[in-house]
Amino acid sequence: MTLFSKEHRSATLLASVPWFLQDLGTYGIGIFTPIILASTIGAKNEHARNLAELIHNDILAARGTALIDVLLMVGIIFAVLLADKVGRIRLQVCGFLGCAAGLFLASFSVYVDGFAKLVFIFSGFMLFNFMTNLGPNAMTYLLAGEVFPTHIRGIGAGFAASFGKLGAVTTSFLFPILLQGFGTATLLYILVGTSILGAVVTWRFGIETKGINLETISQEEPGSFIR
Repeated sequence: MTLFSKEHRSATLLASVPWFLQDLGTYGIGIFTPIILASTIGAKNEHARNLAELIHNDILAARGTALIDVLLMVGIIFAVLLADKVGRIRLQVCGFLGCAAGLFLASFSVYVDGFAKLVFIFSGFMLFNFMTNLGPNAMTYLLAGEVFPTHIRGIGAGFAASFGKLGAVTTSFLFPILLQGFGTATLLYILVGTSILGAVVTWRFGIETKGINLETISQEEPGSFIR
């Protein structure tokens, strides 16, 4: 209950809720990117007639996924370089908004055909992967270990990580059901909404720890480091 006391409530919400929302998108898109690519792009053999064509379609989707995932590595490199210059809160807010923009861009692929479909789906997912690792996928780890005072830092970071993994489990189970029931575009719009919500929560409860000795957090008034 200490985590939800008036003194530490903002830190708890900042560390846990954006992590939950970020895992909804990251695990949903990350695990099911090949499925989304196969269903949206339609591969060369849209309706596989035999095992060979089914494997061929899977290989095409896997190649597309590998190309998109390169941006994950690029994003984390930028996160390492910018975390102590730009600040955790601004990177996380910008990252969430960039994720929303990428998913919204990818949703256009449902309404077009041919080369335009490829452009929208790949540019959208690549933007999403870059921005998630630049922002929330990296910053949630940092913030959860930095915003709590020393005497509750372990339990605070542990709670945030556990709450975040609820998002991972939720999306892993619900994503294929929602994809089949509502379609790719609707599912992407839902994730656009969760990304925007993540940006709002981060900004509302933001506690910036850039350049701060973590030991001093225990000695300052709550909220001293907010933005």
